[in-house]
Amino acid sequence: MNGKAPDFMRTFFKIIMICLFLLPIGLVAEAGTGPGRFFLAGDGKIHIKNARSGKEARVDLLKIDGSLNEEGFTMIDEVFWFPTLEKGEHISPRLMFMLDYFSDQVAPGKTIILLSGYRSPDYNAGIRSAGANAARTSQHIDGMAIDFRIEGVNGKELWEIIRSRECCGVGHYGGATIHLDSARPRFWKAATSKTKTRESDYNRKVYVSTDFDRYRPGDPVRLSLSSVSDFGFGIRPVASFVKDPKGTRTVAKVPTRLSQTSEDARCLRIGDRKTSRFIHLDLPAELSPGRYRIKIDFCDRPFEEMPVTTISNEIEVLESLP
Repeated sequence: MNGKAPDFMRTFFKIIMICLFLLPIGLVAEAGTGPGRFFLAGDGKIHIKNARSGKEARVDLLKIDGSLNEEGFTMIDEVFWFPTLEKGEHISPRLMFMLDYFSDQVAPGKTIILLSGYRSPDYNAGIRSAGANAARTSQHIDGMAIDFRIEGVNGKELWEIIRSRECCGVGHYGGATIHLDSARPRFWKAATSKTKTRESDYNRKVYVSTDFDRYRPGDPVRLSLSSVSDFGFGIRPVASFVKDPKGTRTVAKVPTRLSQTSEDARCLRIGDRKTSRFIHLDLPAELSPGRYRIKIDFCDRPFEEMPVTTISNEIEVLESLP
């Protein structure tokens, strides 16, 4: 043997091993439910521990095929005290991927200490009346927020890092504790939190968000409302895709639908929190690749102070698969 065959075999073996290593990455890119669906995502691994209950979850956010790890998210729900079956959903996946992203930036591999996760509306009202720094329409109520700390991480520095991305809600109340939520981008300190005010009354701060950040034409989209102070209003049965944050440049319109049948076809009634979390539409198959937001119009508004429309987070529409 001239010695070339072993070299060839070693090279061939290396190529095979590289392909096997990259295979899960390719699957994640194709599957459309992993980090590729979110603008901010870390390594896909997270370790959260509830400071009060001691319950913890060390999970992969994704399965090997790139889809969300439902069992892992159920474990996270338990740490958050989130009633998965009652709600019919998990703690916000966008929140988890952002938390993974920022924790990887400052303390990769370290445990995230959860100080406040899910709050029922009654519990949130109770701690507000007791003087806690909690908003009436807190994102904790909809499973979209976490108050946390990471050992050895400076809270103010982490707050500065998160607020610089203009991705989400982030608050710093002093010390190592940070509030992070997956609602509209905004930031505050203890002195500017306005949680003791009534500015969120009358649905003034109602917000709509998509389940993911990236889609392909024709994909189904779930919209969810948050920061709702009062129920008993409706949404128009048509949503608009717009190119600007103010919603003035409409490029397409699509029908919206609720999980339950609405008695009024002209104004789909949002009578409770669960209904507000499951608004559905399909992306137009002809929608060009690019960045968009989704605008929904309200109807039968119970208050003059309630906005006429709300506009979602930015999404990205990708090329259609061949």
